[in-house]
Amino acid sequence: MNFFAPLFLAHNTFWSYAMPGAFLSGDFVSCRDNAALDRAAEDSPLARADGTPERVSEPGVPGGDYLTPAVCAQTPAASPASLAEERARPAIRGAQWLTHTVKRSGCDHRAKVYVPSSYDGRPLPMMLMLHGAQQHPDDFAAGTRMNEAAEDSGFIVVYPEQPESANLLRCWNWFIPSNQARDTGETAALAALTNELIVRFNVDRARVYVAGLSAGGAMAINLAVTHPDLYTAAAIHSGLAFGVANEHISALCAMNDGRGTICLPKQKEGVAPMRTVPLIAFHGDADDTVHPFNSEQVIEMSQLLNSQATDSRVCTTTRAEHEPGRHGYTRDVWRDEDGSLLAERWLVHGLGHAWSGGHADGSYTDHRGPDATREIVRFVSQFSLENRQMAC
Repeated sequence: MNFFAPLFLAHNTFWSYAMPGAFLSGDFVSCRDNAALDRAAEDSPLARADGTPERVSEPGVPGGDYLTPAVCAQTPAASPASLAEERARPAIRGAQWLTHTVKRSGCDHRAKVYVPSSYDGRPLPMMLMLHGAQQHPDDFAAGTRMNEAAEDSGFIVVYPEQPESANLLRCWNWFIPSNQARDTGETAALAALTNELIVRFNVDRARVYVAGLSAGGAMAINLAVTHPDLYTAAAIHSGLAFGVANEHISALCAMNDGRGTICLPKQKEGVAPMRTVPLIAFHGDADDTVHPFNSEQVIEMSQLLNSQATDSRVCTTTRAEHEPGRHGYTRDVWRDEDGSLLAERWLVHGLGHAWSGGHADGSYTDHRGPDATREIVRFVSQFSLENRQMAC
């Protein structure tokens, strides 16, 4: 028996928010490497010739797959189980809400995919969205309203789903060393999923972004650090910096006080440093699950990764005061001496462990804050791997 079980049961409310699987021992995990993403399953046809979804089997029956066409700019109702896996074709009109299933080590893992109605086969940007504890793709999509933003701006959204077989709370295991490396664990698996969907939907490789909440935010950081050639920019909401924990206890400590030690990958001799991924960080200063000091460490980590001297950066600060029914915030923006954008940090005053400006249809949201979804899309859309920062 896991000796942390009594603590887990006594503090279920706390763990339901954030502890990204930190106290789940190997006894609770059926997939030994905690990653079930990087071998593609065969795709099935999208729809009948008349454009209606093809029903393969009844919902809830193992192996049953079907497509749910989405109404333009609408987020589908929350559903813990993902049931559709189909190939998008330009001939099918309207927005689409698909499920893509991949396999690794005998484990299935699903990702929901939102394809906007503007998709006609030509390259679009793509956003990878990593949910937090006790969330699932439908819930995360409903709370963040990222699908509506994708419909308005014309990009594809992918929501990988962490199964209970990998973590009982459906957290990404961000603190495990194998998940902080480029070629192993969940980081390698998520990158493989990203590359697979890039090919499947003919995504613009120069504009692939990653974002996440809580444990998903920490995993987004892991991807940004280990795969800067794949992800153009990153967004971290209520997450933690890279390498501040490498096992259960250090993960809890880092979450509690935001004073973990940043441990970045060692630079190989004779190899040129990889690019630093621009990032935007959101955090509530009333977050009692992941301490707000962690957002300061995220920015410190970004500065350590960037080859420029610290004194060459220019920081500008904007403050918005509290208004009735709305949270105030402090926004810091860092640019290099040439004026190129490096990072942003939004500290939302009075916000707890929740998606700022989110919708009540999803869990862990607070509509009173500035709209994190809108600001994330604004931030990442300024960057392309081809041109680094594009003209605003």
